[in-house]
Amino acid sequence: MNYKTEQEEFWSGSFGNDYIQRNESPSYLASNIAFFSKIFKNTSNLTSIIELGANIGMNLKAIHSLLPNCKLAGVEINKLAYEELDQLDYVEAIHGSLLEANNLPTSQLALIKGVLIHLNPDALSKAYEMLYKYSTQYILIAEYYNPSPVSISYRGHSDKLFKRDFAGEIMEKYPNLRLLDYGFTYHKDPNFPQDDITWFLLEKSSH
Repeated sequence: MNYKTEQEEFWSGSFGNDYIQRNESPSYLASNIAFFSKIFKNTSNLTSIIELGANIGMNLKAIHSLLPNCKLAGVEINKLAYEELDQLDYVEAIHGSLLEANNLPTSQLALIKGVLIHLNPDALSKAYEMLYKYSTQYILIAEYYNPSPVSISYRGHSDKLFKRDFAGEIMEKYPNLRLLDYGFTYHKDPNFPQDDITWFLLEKSSH
């Protein structure tokens, strides 16, 4: 595939392959179950979720254990990760860039976790559009937060990790989004650590 941004090429290749091994463990799954159970308390009767940038499905596995009857879909750019995601019989797996995918299943909740931080900043508006377009009610953004945009080195690579106020930006772009809840999970949490993730649960209002 030919991608429009350097970051898409990066994650579709060998670095994306290495990422798979670093994030597949029972303890990480347990942390994800605790993470999503806290967030979903603020939702009502979730019937469908789509994840943009699903990797091998560690988030969707956790969600399936909490919501076994919820219809799940995931978009993934890396071929090896997609093939593993596609092995989950309860997930509709889609191979491609979340910035360029078309005709995705519209879902009650659109989720992105640890992905916006790795996108080219010029592509963020398109990513926000995809989250908004394919959500009928809720959007969940879980990323590194910074009040102003900043780029930091990521495992020796430059221009591969960006922190900013993603939730604030998407709410500014779409004024009918309202903040339902937000929170932070520390990497040194003694029971269920996450990688210093700040999450924001948004809901579309009718006006």
